[in-house]
Amino acid sequence: MEVDLSSALLGQFKKARKEYEIAKREKKEAVARRKALECAKLLREMAKYNRYNEKMYLEMAKKWELVADNIGGILNPSKVLKSKTSPYKSQEIQEDVEKEIDKFKEFVKNNLIQRSKIKWEDIGGLKEVKQLMMETVVISALQRPTSIQPWRGILLFGPPGTGKTLLASACAGSLDATFFNVKASSVTSKYFGESSKIISALYEVARELHPSIVFIDEIDALTTKRSEGVSEASRRMLSTLLTELDGFQDKGSDKLILTLAATNTPWDLDEAVLSRFPRRIYIPLPDKEASKEIIKINTRGLQLDVKLDEIAERCVERYYSGRDIRNLCQGAIWNMIRDVNRDLYKMANLSYRELRKRKLKIRPLTEEDFQEAFKKIKSPLTKKDIERYERWCEEFGG
Repeated sequence: MEVDLSSALLGQFKKARKEYEIAKREKKEAVARRKALECAKLLREMAKYNRYNEKMYLEMAKKWELVADNIGGILNPSKVLKSKTSPYKSQEIQEDVEKEIDKFKEFVKNNLIQRSKIKWEDIGGLKEVKQLMMETVVISALQRPTSIQPWRGILLFGPPGTGKTLLASACAGSLDATFFNVKASSVTSKYFGESSKIISALYEVARELHPSIVFIDEIDALTTKRSEGVSEASRRMLSTLLTELDGFQDKGSDKLILTLAATNTPWDLDEAVLSRFPRRIYIPLPDKEASKEIIKINTRGLQLDVKLDEIAERCVERYYSGRDIRNLCQGAIWNMIRDVNRDLYKMANLSYRELRKRKLKIRPLTEEDFQEAFKKIKSPLTKKDIERYERWCEEFGG
């Protein structure tokens, strides 16, 4: 499979070039020559992985080989004759490549980075899942023997609305890490056909701003099973993603780059993608205790005059997700607000300053508030759907 590694390798090329410039400035000829040859080697590797720019990279590689040969006044005339590209032209090509990469890095910084304030205590239930993810995050940061390696990729799968995004946000929020929230639409829509470059830029920025949590939501939209109908651009994007998930550039590095991916349809994922996520965690619908926790979190600051156990049981019976329970609580709260603030809409003509002088009336939430909310919240899930997730978990989870 063809993989576009040019963006990833460019980072190594820049590093080698900088080291060459330092060695040249310090008149360390042996080091400078070695670094010039390293630049040439990296450019030839880039040519292998990018047919479109192959000629350009090879011309740049020749230039660096000439530079290496000319260090210390030694020049190989045969190579000079073979080179058809002037140093100035090579420099222009190199600058154009770097400008393009910088364009995609700027897109990543402006569109995919979020500051997460979510903490573990903001998530109801999921105790075992949270503990596992906490351990992964902690081990990633601790000093440890090289043989102890934390998970680099974790796949979160389960029904919609069960807290997968919240878990990723809590990982970043607890570490104060850079949080990259990546959706399929943000990768594929703006620069059609150049998704692979966005993926490469994403991980290059993640390395620059580490510790980083890269959260890929609905990863199935990016990585569905390959078939004859898949476009070349999609294949290239998938290949680049797989390479980044392998940690090609991060071997031996202590930088924390943790990729969390979420999917509601794990059975649609490409087999190669699954292999890059050795840790696959099922995020189920909340049980009774988790439902109670979620209700408490979403009614903070309000009194509950209800039988919480009974409401939680009804949530479980109706196959409610965490999102459904949050919406249920919001529905109950709005029922209460309308009941004790019947003329609320009449204040719409008041200025913001006037409204700030007044206070919203509230009362404890009652069974009747929740009864009305239950009528409006319908789960799309069935017992058959849940059984499918459980079967997939038994076969592929771990």
